[in-house]
Amino acid sequence: MKHFFLPFEKKQGFSYSTKSIEQLSEYEKYQLSFHPERPKYLDYLDIFKEVEECLQTNTYGGCLIQTHKAMLDTPKGALKVMLIGQQSAPTSDFEHLQELMQKNGFAEQWNQGMPTPASYERALKAIEIAELENRLIITLIDTPGADPTEEAEAGGIAWKIGKCMQALAETPVPTISVIMNRGCSGGAIALTGCDRVLAMENATYLVISPEACSSILFRTRAKANYAAEISQITAREAHSHGIVDTLVAEPEGPAHRFPDAAIASLKQSLISHATELATIPSEKIFSERVERWKAIGQWDEMQESDIALFERNISRCLKKPAGGFYINRHKGCRNNDKKRIYDPVFFPDLLRNNYVCPECGYRYTRLSAKDYIKHALDKGTFREHPDTRRIVDRDILLFPKYREKLEEARLATGQASAFITGDGMVFGQDVVFCATDFGFLGGSFCMSTGEKIWRACETAIQRRCPIILQAAGGGARMHEGCSSMVSIPKVHVALSRVEKASLPVITIVTDPTLGGVAIGIGSRGVQLFEYNAGNIGFSGKRVIEQYTGKKTSRGFQTTRWLEEKGYAKHIVKPENLRHRLSLIIEEHRKTIAS
Repeated sequence: MKHFFLPFEKKQGFSYSTKSIEQLSEYEKYQLSFHPERPKYLDYLDIFKEVEECLQTNTYGGCLIQTHKAMLDTPKGALKVMLIGQQSAPTSDFEHLQELMQKNGFAEQWNQGMPTPASYERALKAIEIAELENRLIITLIDTPGADPTEEAEAGGIAWKIGKCMQALAETPVPTISVIMNRGCSGGAIALTGCDRVLAMENATYLVISPEACSSILFRTRAKANYAAEISQITAREAHSHGIVDTLVAEPEGPAHRFPDAAIASLKQSLISHATELATIPSEKIFSERVERWKAIGQWDEMQESDIALFERNISRCLKKPAGGFYINRHKGCRNNDKKRIYDPVFFPDLLRNNYVCPECGYRYTRLSAKDYIKHALDKGTFREHPDTRRIVDRDILLFPKYREKLEEARLATGQASAFITGDGMVFGQDVVFCATDFGFLGGSFCMSTGEKIWRACETAIQRRCPIILQAAGGGARMHEGCSSMVSIPKVHVALSRVEKASLPVITIVTDPTLGGVAIGIGSRGVQLFEYNAGNIGFSGKRVIEQYTGKKTSRGFQTTRWLEEKGYAKHIVKPENLRHRLSLIIEEHRKTIAS
């Protein structure tokens, strides 16, 4: 049988001992986590009995998440389970894999292990069946990330990933997630928001690939090893940060060389956790879930005297030009015919277009958090929550220059962190309002944001009022590693608590809303899409174009494009926000009353 060997496996003196593995570089450990011969989801089916595939589909991407009903033997009897597994390749047999990949079109079918919208649709249906049949859900994770293509965006991949997290947050049956190999980005977090999270000893759990992290930080992919090191991506490090509950031993060595021992080890761990979860009464499952996710994340608190040093009320609305009605056109403006446009811009037209150039779609400004508060709430009614205003970001990884970037962002935005929460009113109706400032490290989703939303949701429940969240940001914050991403399921649990209390959740989706922000708050409640907003979805335009090697379509990821695809049902201009919010709140009140 032919085997695949990574470069370090060929080095003289290397063995598969614990000591040899520990001496690998962080990037080599990353490579080990997705070695093509590591056991995959279908290999782990040997743990279970009476395995029966369900929801089989030939839809493109359907094979990348597979679903099976099964039984798990425990000391207290057999348990019914629903298995939802990411199958990143057809087999872990390298020789057979090479034969299969030579078949015409076969490699394309597996999409480099990246799930598509159809993959997550299959997972959602499996969760529904598990609830109907009272089956414990076990998800098994193995992916480099979700599909970064325009086709995936057109299929609503951001909203489907968000729905998976919401479904796992709300399901009345216990849930366990196992990170088998590589669990990367939103493709993985879609199915890891569970009551227990396990990880194989040599797995990795990461918010962004080392190559992409290196490209962003250092403008080169050559420093991927350094990026892996500072991001702390191994399962062992995830366990130390409290985002993995149990590290599953690969007792005889790495699973790709000793698969039987690894599979047996996971079986014992699953039996232990499943037996424990099975004792929880169904009516207490959600409350137990709330307690688990409440503890997720780390943050610091800042003194009021320190906040006073930089706090300012900053607006990014463009001011009317002095002495006229025209402003200079931005550089590089071209119309549909690719003709350069040089004429000045008529300012009233720019305002009516929500600061977007009608010729090419260029956005002249992005509003601040305080601007959205001004548009959404009754004048002078916003009062920032005293407890959340002091919550600030913690540098848990000692990430290079992160603290300096935080200081710069505070000075630039006049805020302690990217996200602010407070009480306010909409035409006299009490609300909890949350706003994001894109100027603060791109509004990236982080642990402090997760905690602030958690507390804001608790306040909404206590005050019996709606919660409104203005979403913006480029994704989860890489400076906090996977801990930032793991705060996204925490937010889903928090928002589900609000909805379970029969209170409205309203999200204002603004420019940009991508990645972790889109699959988190951007996918929840009644969604209002900002008029002429762009960059709304899962993968950013630049990422998609780099991956596919071709330009995205004109108007891609704008509210108009999303409306055409059926995702943006409510579109509103900022100046009409308050009125539209009041209508939604009133409609919800009438629905509850009836």
